[in-house]
Amino acid sequence: MNRLRGTGVALVTPFTADQSVDFDSLKELLDHTAKGGVDYYVVLGTTGESATLSLEEKKQVLDFVRKNNSAGLPIVFGFGGNNTHQLIRDLAHYDFEGVDALLSVSPYYNKPSQEGIYRHFKALADESPVPVLLYNVPGRTGSCMSSSTTLELAKHRNIIGIKEASGDLDLCMRIARDKSKDFVLLSGDDMLTPAMIAMGAEGVISVLANGLPEEMSNMVNASLKHDFGTAQRYLYNFLGVNPLMYSESNPVGIKELLHQKGVCANTVRLPLADASETLRQRIAEELEAMNG
Repeated sequence: MNRLRGTGVALVTPFTADQSVDFDSLKELLDHTAKGGVDYYVVLGTTGESATLSLEEKKQVLDFVRKNNSAGLPIVFGFGGNNTHQLIRDLAHYDFEGVDALLSVSPYYNKPSQEGIYRHFKALADESPVPVLLYNVPGRTGSCMSSSTTLELAKHRNIIGIKEASGDLDLCMRIARDKSKDFVLLSGDDMLTPAMIAMGAEGVISVLANGLPEEMSNMVNASLKHDFGTAQRYLYNFLGVNPLMYSESNPVGIKELLHQKGVCANTVRLPLADASETLRQRIAEELEAMNG
């Protein structure tokens, strides 16, 4: 799956002041990130506030990205849940033409065992009409997929890789060491990306790439060329702004950054709240420092 190599941008879903989907701003975001050099789009992941979009809105967003993908970039579609049978039934509601893979988060809230996680993903992959990219993010799900579970799932013909956002580099190294060459390991943490590429990852699915696509793409491309000196300079430049993306929960910070760059509004849906005045000021200061 070389099409998923490099920088994938975990797209935000822009909203208007009345909290409906802002398709004009979504088009602006698609163009902004493509011009910045990202390699593929990730639609309706966590950063896209998929948890608060209706089924019809999700279908509309996916269809809009397909139709407005002027750069012809690969598309990964966020498709996860903690009710396995319902998730499989929901496959029938979507047209997956033009979708390169599903990004599916490990089941949250239920806190399943490793065997339960394995059976969940196997059941989804057995039925999915497109390849499945696993997503391990214990900070949101309440459970961590072990390296052995990932490697066992990697044997499935329809499971092509994993977005690893556990922050556990030992776990990531075990996957990198023992996986087959065609199983894609991707960083799920912008700041760990050079380190993960050094150990065998092939890129990142990035939050910062929404607002700083050129800088993130340059860091990833330098890392893939093993030019870690250049990658380090970009990485250290992110040190101030990156924590602000999460201090009031993702995507509050990145939407505020995009607002300050004139790409889209900073509106989020409840239960998230728009960026506080303190956060807005801190992001403005960091952007000024980065540009100075």
